[in-house]
Amino acid sequence: MTLYYCDHHEIPLPPGHRFPISKYRLLRERLSRDGRFRFEPAPLADPAIVELAHDPAYVRGFLDGSVAPAAMRRIGFPWSEGLVRRTLASVGGTMAAAEYALGQGWGGNLAGGTHHAFRGEGAGFCVFNDIATAILWLRAERGVERAAVVDLDVHQGDGTAAIFEGDPAVFTLSMHGRNNFPFRKQRSSMDVELEDGAGDAEYLERLAGALTAVFEFRPGVVFYQSGVDGLASDALGRLSLTPAGLRRRDELVMTAARAHGAPFIVTLGGGYSNPIEVTAEAHAETFRTALELFGTGRSG
Repeated sequence: MTLYYCDHHEIPLPPGHRFPISKYRLLRERLSRDGRFRFEPAPLADPAIVELAHDPAYVRGFLDGSVAPAAMRRIGFPWSEGLVRRTLASVGGTMAAAEYALGQGWGGNLAGGTHHAFRGEGAGFCVFNDIATAILWLRAERGVERAAVVDLDVHQGDGTAAIFEGDPAVFTLSMHGRNNFPFRKQRSSMDVELEDGAGDAEYLERLAGALTAVFEFRPGVVFYQSGVDGLASDALGRLSLTPAGLRRRDELVMTAARAHGAPFIVTLGGGYSNPIEVTAEAHAETFRTALELFGTGRSG
């Protein structure tokens, strides 16, 4: 089973920066030790394809470094050539995973899930929206007419919701904390809002109902933004999920997707536990669960 990755260590971050860059390395190390996955470096996305989801002036400004400092402050990273490469690889990894899923049934990107990126601006550590770009590319180049996004990051997928608001061919589900970032919510096709402290039982019950609506839409492809910041150990999550509850979450999503039969793509999302090894292990469990439920693909 092939997973795509990008080299996040190339981003120069100032001392004390709160983005947990080490989780990507730790995740790949854990999955490498399993011996059941192959890893391919993510290709850099073509900027012309990124413009399917984003305003061309915003894309050009970020790529050449002329983007306004205020816009970079909203994103939360200092601009650098390394960030440009990482961003294009993050989008390219999701596109490559989607292409792989068309042939093999499912695919995964050990990055991506950058759901706070809007058409004309980024926010919350998200520059370009990899899922939105991949959906619009599949529509334009691969004939995929209908898509669904199952976004289970604890923060609403506001950028994805805004990009696809009013688009009848895309169903966006966001299940997130009511009182958590972003504080100005957008309108997804379906928003499931949770109060602070919600635990496994409530979470799983509400998710089961939401998944019924997702698959009644009959999507031709399903993207899973699998943030693990709902864990009780997460510094930013405000929910109280256990590792067992998170695994059951993944099983519910993937069992429903497997029964539906559409290609299924897993991306990362948020995760800020202390220690960060807890986050890396939770992400690894998501990919292990996918392998158990979907197998290695149609040709191994």
